[in-house]
Amino acid sequence: MALSTLTARVDEKDKAAFDDFCSSVGLTSSAAINMYVKVVIRDRKIPFEIKQEDPFYSVNNQAHLMKSIQQLKDGRGTAHELIEEGDE
Repeated sequence: MALSTLTARVDEKDKAAFDDFCSSVGLTSSAAINMYVKVVIRDRKIPFEIKQEDPFYSVNNQAHLMKSIQQLKDGRGTAHELIEEGDE
């Protein structure tokens, strides 16, 4: 089997912490990354949840924004000055 190199840029401290962890469980960093690659290929997905925590993108907020945009398009909006946080 021919080998290929995979290069990724990682913060120095993160790399050191990753190397330390891998060593503590009896793996090299290369072996751990190879395990990750094999799991992704086998399962056809990232093996952990990736989610957006920003509440701006919540279903309720997006619905509220769409309703507000429609109200503006229908001419049912009021223009006002920008209210800065703390100026209330």
